Amino acid sequence: MAPTDMSPEEWTTRCDLAALYRLAALHGWDDLIFTHISARVPGPDHHFLINPYGMMFEEITASSLVKVDRAGEKVAPSDYDVNPAGFIIHSAVHEAREDALFVMHLHTVAGVAVSAQRDGLRPISQHSLFPLASLSYHDYEGVALNPEEKVRLVADLGRTSLMMLRNHGLLTLGHSAADTFLKMFMLQRACEIQIAAQAGGGPLIEIPASILAGIRAQSDKVMRGSGASLAWPGLLRRLARQNPGHDT
Repeated sequence: MAPTDMSPEEWTTRCDLAALYRLAALHGWDDLIFTHISARVPGPDHHFLINPYGMMFEEITASSLVKVDRAGEKVAPSDYDVNPAGFIIHSAVHEAREDALFVMHLHTVAGVAVSAQRDGLRPISQHSLFPLASLSYHDYEGVALNPEEKVRLVADLGRTSLMMLRNHGLLTLGHSAADTFLKMFMLQRACEIQIAAQAGGGPLIEIPASILAGIRAQSDKVMRGSGASLAWPGLLRRLARQNPGHDT
């Protein structure tokens, strides 16, 4: 039940965002207290929710999330600070894209490894085809503390909903927590498969471009349609079994 000092819509968003943090931890995608997942607070104010800096992902709850404005300044009391480098990236995406209600950024081993490869993600698995249908790249510019980088990041993102931050990690955005998670799952799994396939040492077979073109036409149905909405309730049930309490 939503606290009396916030709307039911904000509470629902908080619960979904806290679930994303705990699911990232459950899948081994966290990087101690670093990297971030954010959400736009429903309503007319340009406010956002992000993790309390210093709290492990598996500990985050709906009520512990920090509410900030576009500049990353807290607009509600919290004992925790916000990582300024983390919010530079997220604020840029939220401001540029109306469909970016959730933004997920990770430093997974496989994701960073593939982002450092000159060819990036290659079409060598079925899992890779769906990310490749809407994938962009942004070159590394150092720790994200320069607000001027936001312009270049947004230009590189364009209308895609998945991004590889070169030498840095992965990013997905979506209109829901379910949509954002499924995109990250597919992208991360494709990276894991690519690293495993390359470790075999033999030549790799790439999927023909004609098949990728066909996948682009189907990607909306698979990546954010019934696939995301069907998987999300099961993921929440898994959380309830293995790490309950995100919605407190």
